[in-house]
Amino acid sequence: MRTLSTPSPALICPPSLPGFQNGRGSSTSSSSVTGETVAMVHSPPPTRLTHPLIRLASRPQKEQASIDRLPDHSMVHVFSFLPTNQLCRCARVCRRWYNLAWDPRLWRTIRLTGETIHVDRALKVLTRRLCQDTPNVCLMLETVTVSGCRRLTDRGLYTIAQCCPELRRLEVSGCYNISNEAVFDVVSLCPNLEHLDVSGCSKVTCISLTREASIKLSPLHGKQISIRYLDMTDCFVLEDEGLHTIAAHCTQLTHLYLRRCVRLTDEGLRYLVIYCTSIKELSVSDCRFVSDFGLREIAKLESRLRYLSIAHCGRVTDVGIRYVAKYCSKLRYLNARGCEGITDHGVEYLAKNCTKLKSLDIGKCPLVSDTGLECLALNCFNLKRLSLKSCESITGQGLQIVAANCFDLQMLNVQDCEVSVEALRFVKRHCKRCVIEHTNPAFF
Repeated sequence: MRTLSTPSPALICPPSLPGFQNGRGSSTSSSSVTGETVAMVHSPPPTRLTHPLIRLASRPQKEQASIDRLPDHSMVHVFSFLPTNQLCRCARVCRRWYNLAWDPRLWRTIRLTGETIHVDRALKVLTRRLCQDTPNVCLMLETVTVSGCRRLTDRGLYTIAQCCPELRRLEVSGCYNISNEAVFDVVSLCPNLEHLDVSGCSKVTCISLTREASIKLSPLHGKQISIRYLDMTDCFVLEDEGLHTIAAHCTQLTHLYLRRCVRLTDEGLRYLVIYCTSIKELSVSDCRFVSDFGLREIAKLESRLRYLSIAHCGRVTDVGIRYVAKYCSKLRYLNARGCEGITDHGVEYLAKNCTKLKSLDIGKCPLVSDTGLECLALNCFNLKRLSLKSCESITGQGLQIVAANCFDLQMLNVQDCEVSVEALRFVKRHCKRCVIEHTNPAFF
């Protein structure tokens, strides 16, 4: 018998879903399993085992299943490895499993996936169940991942904002129906939020506090947001002014990914560096308006910058690389694939100043030749990953110099390069752990 505090599964999953009948999902349908994720929030089942998946017809009625002999703490440990949908299904087995499956320690994370799931209602039902001991507040919930749930709307995010003040991590990538207002509610009502992934959310153009939250904050606290990790990949409508607002409010950012935010320019990067001085990882890949002037601004991050991706930024040349190499001496990762203005001079300057470089991608840079590789090999001994895909001027001689000096090389991409089999074998002999990606059918 269901209670008022535990809604029926029919309120969450549409009856028309394939494999969903009488509140029970079919085990043969992946979509019904996803829909069943939130269909398990109900009153405890009777003690007797009646679920068809666990009925032990061949055993005597009084015989105890072997798994039931485990103590409670062991069962909770086993349950801790299950995703949300499986954990909810376990709650249907028997009264003991129900009580164990709703142990607060198991509900620090909610992870829902699927395009057909009524995720707004799912979040409402789950948070209401988790709020039973602490009315209207889920104090244990720290992570919510609903990536790919296209039916998520502002209503679902508002539920999270209202009920989860201890939220630290939120991932809503690919949920293109959410808007700025919902994101503002979350960052305003969840002061501990540190990790936010809104990649692919095309309506999100800014990250800021709500007007009400800004007014309530004291002058000492300021109008700041505690986010450190922000992924806005594929937020196509993000512009410089939006990035300005983000930087002004999220001054603690250390990881920022702006891949394919095609409207951003060098001016937006100038705002970013003014406010966010602690950035360690930055990606502006495929931001076609970013040029050497933007890299000059990025270089002001100096030794704090460890990861930089400027792939397919066609306006970047050796000048921008020199700025970064001169001031960001502790750079560990650089992706400059498709920056056709980079030559051996840029690679040489990079190698001599960023000697701790571990990963470099200069694929599709046709002006880079063996001369640049030689300088790289003689200065960056710790290099582990090197991509030279479609570098037409690279030959086997340059690769042999790299292999003879970079013994820790683990990945080498020379696809579409004119490299002989002998050179590839030389690399394999000197860098035994190296995985070589190539297009030479004679080498295997």
